[in-house]
Amino acid sequence: MAYKKITFFIVIVILLLAINNLAHSIYTIWAKQDLIIQAQKNLAQEKKENENLKKKIAQVNQPQFIETQARNQLLLTKPGEGIVLLPKNQLAASTSSVQKPVDLQPNWQKWWNIFFNS
Repeated sequence: MAYKKITFFIVIVILLLAINNLAHSIYTIWAKQDLIIQAQKNLAQEKKENENLKKKIAQVNQPQFIETQARNQLLLTKPGEGIVLLPKNQLAASTSSVQKPVDLQPNWQKWWNIFFNS
């Protein structure tokens, strides 16, 4: 009779250990699944960036881009063309005169003026 209780106790302990191990395994698999989902999102983002970089490479290899960069960055010209350089202070003065005045009144005051001061 005592052997039955001891074997029953040992079987229960073994089953509890097995259940504990299974629960731990399920938890780690669940955590790994979240990691896989995050890695898939990162992969999709990197693929988009890769496609954008491929498009930029294709654009850079075009003769028009090379010519534009040579004109803008290196100040190169075609035969018969000339370069006109404007001073920066003169360029800034011409753009500042075009700006519109900014109305700093709050909206409620503008509405008040429309309805009651007209």
